[in-house]
Amino acid sequence: MNKQDLISKIKQLDGITQDERAYLVNLVNTKKKYGLVWEDKPEDVEEQLRDNLPVLREVVEKRILTPPSGVGGLNHILIEGDNLHALTALTFTHEGKIDVIYIDPPYNTGNKDFKYNDTFVDKEDSYRHSKWLSFMDKRLRIAKRLLSETGVIFISIDDYEQATLKLLCDEIFTEMNFVGNIVWQRAYSPINLKKTISQNHDFILIYCKQDFATLELNKLPRTEEANNRYKNPDNDVRGDWKSSDLSVGPAVEKNIYEITLPSGRIVLPPNGRSWVLNKDRFEEFLNDNRIWFGTKNDSVPSVKKFKTEVRDGVVAMSLWTYQEVGHTQDAKRELKEVLHENERPFETVKPIKLIDRILKLTTDNKKSYTILDFFAGSGTTLHATMQLNAEDGGNRQCILVTNNENNICEEVTYERNKRVIEGYTNAKGVAVAGLENNNLRYFKADYVGRTKSLKNKKELTRLATELLCIKEDCYSPSPLTPEGGTKKVAVFEDGKTQLVVIYDDVFISDSIETIKKLKENQKTDTRIKVYVFCNGQYPYTEDFDEVADFVELCALPDAIYKAYQNVLPKTKRDIVPTLEDDVAENDLFTA
Repeated sequence: MNKQDLISKIKQLDGITQDERAYLVNLVNTKKKYGLVWEDKPEDVEEQLRDNLPVLREVVEKRILTPPSGVGGLNHILIEGDNLHALTALTFTHEGKIDVIYIDPPYNTGNKDFKYNDTFVDKEDSYRHSKWLSFMDKRLRIAKRLLSETGVIFISIDDYEQATLKLLCDEIFTEMNFVGNIVWQRAYSPINLKKTISQNHDFILIYCKQDFATLELNKLPRTEEANNRYKNPDNDVRGDWKSSDLSVGPAVEKNIYEITLPSGRIVLPPNGRSWVLNKDRFEEFLNDNRIWFGTKNDSVPSVKKFKTEVRDGVVAMSLWTYQEVGHTQDAKRELKEVLHENERPFETVKPIKLIDRILKLTTDNKKSYTILDFFAGSGTTLHATMQLNAEDGGNRQCILVTNNENNICEEVTYERNKRVIEGYTNAKGVAVAGLENNNLRYFKADYVGRTKSLKNKKELTRLATELLCIKEDCYSPSPLTPEGGTKKVAVFEDGKTQLVVIYDDVFISDSIETIKKLKENQKTDTRIKVYVFCNGQYPYTEDFDEVADFVELCALPDAIYKAYQNVLPKTKRDIVPTLEDDVAENDLFTA
């Protein structure tokens, strides 16, 4: 049946309310032919966003700077709060800028691992899977917006929701962008109390944002064991080599022929197989001393593969063993080494080597990268990021998001990485040097009324200053801030970036001289970022004529509204679906 015809009939029905009619129209519009279908369950945090816009407020007393000036160090961010709020705020600061996302969400086992609206979801909850899918769907859709065009997301999961998560990600990221499903051997011994199967693995689903056909992950470093397989028993001048099977299956008829060994024995390929080389190519390899017949010249022939011809590194496989990337007991020991006096159990911590493997597949030390973990838990992702930077001189910045349930954010996530940066004494009493050149800035969610009144617009502009510092990665207040302090104009500079925030259009003329002085001090050719409060979209361009050649203007809070409009839930007036032809385009905010 034609959908539009059905909608027309619904509109003509008698005996139902407008809300009921709108609900039926919405059902028709959202009906799927294939894929996951679940009962959408609203969240308290989602309802909060119907009335409010999120901003981020720095907790200054928790700021960690090395060096003390903060200039020159890599700026890492820890956000305390619900990750739906944080992700929404990050759409303004980081949309299209995240290179790698790793998350370890709740597995929805029914064993008090997943909270929905401050209540644990148990195995008997008839909407258990719907709640989990609603929860993940909202967050993954924003995560996709945050990924750069070459960005990749890794999601840890186990058997409880692996199948549903795969279908959900196929819908959000598309099946074409499915990269792989890693099986991680998280435990090394069976649980003998189990009556059926002792599960010793988790999964890591991988998706990319761009076309999978153009994606290329880094090769993993070759191990010493792999290099030791190369020998040089015949003193070949080309160096070490190892032998490779000359036969291949299934058989190719033209590559089945007799080979006479130096000993005089004649051999054929095994049944059902053929030689990998045709006869002419075999003769070329033989004349080039690339065929090996064993030390006694009487073995089935093989092909020499020289170490010098092997590409740097090896392609990652889909099974990651605990010997390669660690297991859960390793992870707990690593956390205990840093927070040895903290006896609270933390069952879901991941080993550093696991995150290290992910970072090595997706990043290098040749350029800057931004890593995001919005289910940060114990903070392993930041720990691994800083450790890898220290090893290879990389420039990876990390953003962590976690709630503070049971003081986890303050006492585990923050405290762990604070000690890693500043140095600590491990569980054995041995001093461990800090990973310097790292700054950690701690933020909490704050809110501004969503109604677009002049009062709310001014308040949003004022509270957005720290969002702007995050967006421009520029936090150091400038001595050029004009008299009157940051209530009029705020100025930040760090040697690379210069940022000016003008809180009211009446202060524009006062800020021009400040902008000129910034230009005089500028060490790069980048434009000075100027954010100016405007009641609309126009940033008073003509008022900046004197400095137009070296500034980049942006109107606030309009830029924030535009960033948020496609990720925020509808306002309360629009919760009940309206009829298809009554929806105002982009009407997401109350006037």
